[in-house]
Amino acid sequence: MHNFLDFEKPIAELEGKIEELRHLTGNDEVNIADEVARLQDKLTKLLQGTYGKLTPWQKTQVARHPDRPHFTDYIGHLFEDFTPLSGDRLFGEDEAIIGGLARLQGRSVMVIGHEKGHDTETRVKHNFGSARPEGYRKAVRLMRMAERFNIPVVTLVDTAGAFPGADAEARGQSEAIARSIETCLDIKVPLISIVIGEGGSGGAIALAVANTVLMLENSIYSVISPEGCASILWRSGDEAKTAAEALRLTAQDLLQLGVIDDIIAEPLGGAQRSPAEACKRVGAAIIKALESMDDVEGGVLKARRRDKFLEMGRKGLN
Repeated sequence: MHNFLDFEKPIAELEGKIEELRHLTGNDEVNIADEVARLQDKLTKLLQGTYGKLTPWQKTQVARHPDRPHFTDYIGHLFEDFTPLSGDRLFGEDEAIIGGLARLQGRSVMVIGHEKGHDTETRVKHNFGSARPEGYRKAVRLMRMAERFNIPVVTLVDTAGAFPGADAEARGQSEAIARSIETCLDIKVPLISIVIGEGGSGGAIALAVANTVLMLENSIYSVISPEGCASILWRSGDEAKTAAEALRLTAQDLLQLGVIDDIIAEPLGGAQRSPAEACKRVGAAIIKALESMDDVEGGVLKARRRDKFLEMGRKGLN
């Protein structure tokens, strides 16, 4: 069963009709194959029409969809021989960020990313993908390890933001995020980042200062959530839709602004409707990006990465 968003009500109703008809296939007196095919064609057109004109707020809802593939799904579908590496060697383990060595189509990579969890138990375990300082310090440790062994780094970003609790602040949350950004800018190996769901604030960019930054078609990436922006500017979360428009947080807006390098198309109806296909497309994009940097010397990779982000500040975002 799919979890349907509020704007997907017509889709839910049509899928319900199709499912009802399919349950009647055991009745030999009723031939419903043609009717199912007709409704299926109508459903495809409805999905194309709906997802072809999503508003920024609707894209925000899709990016947060509970059925979208998360970090552990990508590990299961894309990577082989994944070996998780835990702890920051300073305080402890943070399960909001997972990382480790793996193989992607025969290539050794260091893969790091946020994990939100799929149900109540795993969401609590992974703190809904909101990392504490030890999570970012673990990421720094793993990126430095990758550099030492000349292994490319792949990061999968999916977080509403870094954890804002008192314990995280006491352990130096802002410093940990800054160190992670600094490390992204400093390592001399290919660094590829994909925003697979939410890319929220410093908690996201801490893993996304990359040579190649990609976004899934219906993901979002912004300095603050629409609700947070609305509560500051309008003193009311009711203006979240307006804030989403103003933030220009969609993949299409950010490609136009030059913040990201490309968009990965999602299966019809969003990654949540076909997680395996979404993972496959992300894998193909990672391989393409890695191949483009195969013969580039480490110092050049570092210089290009730094210049790319410094240029955003020099010219501004128009």
